Order: sequence, then structure tokens, then C-alpha cells
Amino acid sequence: MADRPRFFDDIAGVAGGAFSALSGLGEEIGAIVRARVDEALSALQLVRRDEFEVMSDLAAGARAAQEEADGRIAALETRLAALEARHAGGTAHGSAPAHPEDPTEPPEHDPHAADGALGGPPPAESTAGPDSEAEGRRGDSTPPGAV
Repeated sequence: MADRPRFFDDIAGVAGGAFSALSGLGEEIGAIVRARVDEALSALQLVRRDEFEVMSDLAAGARAAQEEADGRIAALETRLAALEARHAGGTAHGSAPAHPEDPTEPPEHDPHAADGALGGPPPAESTAGPDSEAEGRRGDSTPPGAV
């Protein structure tokens, strides 16, 4: 009777080893199949689900930002049109007279206007004539008005 329990122990040991080998073999086959599927997907230029979801989220964010920018542009265009209409129809913040062709009403000073522009500061007075000033702009080393 002493041989019988040892026989069952041996069979249990062999069965356990076979089961371990089969589970390891199953893992190895799974890894090989995954590698082959990845190769096939890359050959077909397909993407994985997680990569697709990341790109989908990025596209949704870009779409939302574009819609926000479109809304801001529309609001700015509306504001610009209102300012242009107000400027064309009358005085815009007191910077120009209601009728600019009326010579009796001089334009008010506009600090943002260029020198010599309507409503801007008067052009700087030069002691030199127009010919010497043009020579200075052509690259002559003598500055305009110098002796």
C-alpha cells in the first residue's frame, strides 16, 4: 500500500508540470499573435484604439478652440462695424468734426495720428529747403539742415 500513494503523487506532479508548461505555451502563443497583429496593422497603416481616442480628443479640443476664435472674430467685426458707422455718421470720441470739409471748425488734436495727418500734430518745421532734405534721404552723409 505504500506504493500506491507515491504513484498518485507522481501523477499529480506530472500533471502539474504539464499544466505549467501549457500555460507558459499559451502566454507565448498570445505574445506571438499580438506581435503578428501589430505587424499587420502597421502594414495596413491602421491605428490602435487608444491612439485613435487621443487624436479624437485633440481634434475635439481644436474644434472647440476654432469655434471660440470664430465667435471672437465675429464679435470684433461687429464692434469694428459699429465704430466705423459711428465715425462715418458723426464724431468718434471728439477726434474729428461732424463735417470735416467745414474749414471754420479745425480738427482736434489726435495723439495717435501721424505727423501732418488730419488731427495729428503739425509737421516739424525744417530750416533747410526741400532739395537738401531730399538729398539727406538719398543717403548723403550730411544731415538735412546742416551747414
